[in-house]
Amino acid sequence: MANLKEIRNRITSIGSTMQITSAMKMVSAAKLKKAQDAITQMRPYADKLTELLQSLSATLDADVGGAFSEERKVSKVLIIAITSNRGLCGGFNSSVIKEVLRHVKVTYPGKDVEILAIGKKGNDLLSKQFNVIENRSDIFDHLTFDNVAIIAQKVMDLYVDGSYDKIELIYNQFKNAATQITQVEEFLPISKIEGDTDASTDYIFEPGKNEIVLELIPKSLKTQLYKAIRDSFASEHGARMTAMHKATDNANELRNDLLLTYNKARQAAITNEILEIVGGAEALKN
Repeated sequence: MANLKEIRNRITSIGSTMQITSAMKMVSAAKLKKAQDAITQMRPYADKLTELLQSLSATLDADVGGAFSEERKVSKVLIIAITSNRGLCGGFNSSVIKEVLRHVKVTYPGKDVEILAIGKKGNDLLSKQFNVIENRSDIFDHLTFDNVAIIAQKVMDLYVDGSYDKIELIYNQFKNAATQITQVEEFLPISKIEGDTDASTDYIFEPGKNEIVLELIPKSLKTQLYKAIRDSFASEHGARMTAMHKATDNANELRNDLLLTYNKARQAAITNEILEIVGGAEALKN
């Protein structure tokens, strides 16, 4: 059995760890509330904008929208992998990285796949297996639509000039603090709604459908990327809060076990001392 000093040191160390994990949990909970409000308010707008664009694109000529809706033979693919800059958030980052590896293996075997990493963790791990054309981990320092729009515009330009035949997003979508859903979304080319459009959707367009679609395409793509990063940002704090909550509970359980072990060891030491004293007194009598 370990000596009492060693057990006391372990109890003290676990207590310090509990203070850290508990503090990190509270910080993530505070950040999660703000991030959750942001994505909850933005999601209906982004979804409706994408739905409107797809609905309009399905009723227009093939040349409207230019290269953004051009279907090409896929030989070179760009995947935008959205992770976090820090760890201690459970399987948040590993789920995205595993999905990238699985998706490339299943969907694009033998294809030339490159990565645009948004998040330091994704860049560190994916750069070992893929060519990472850029790491934009700095975006989380000032997460605004204008900063994300710069990245989106660069990606759109890469698609238009033919550098890539398909561009996809892989990220964690926020559901709640304990659940994040890994998503694979097609970014470019713009997909159209197949089949008949909803007849109940009747819009009056001014100056016209074509002009509106050409104006909506860049805005919709920038909004789609911003929503994905916002989703990932909220998911990160939810995952970290959950991970730190579990870590605090596990540390508390381990500390209680060590306290029990410590008390047993101390009781055994006291009993041995009493037995030694009694034995010595009996020896003196004899």
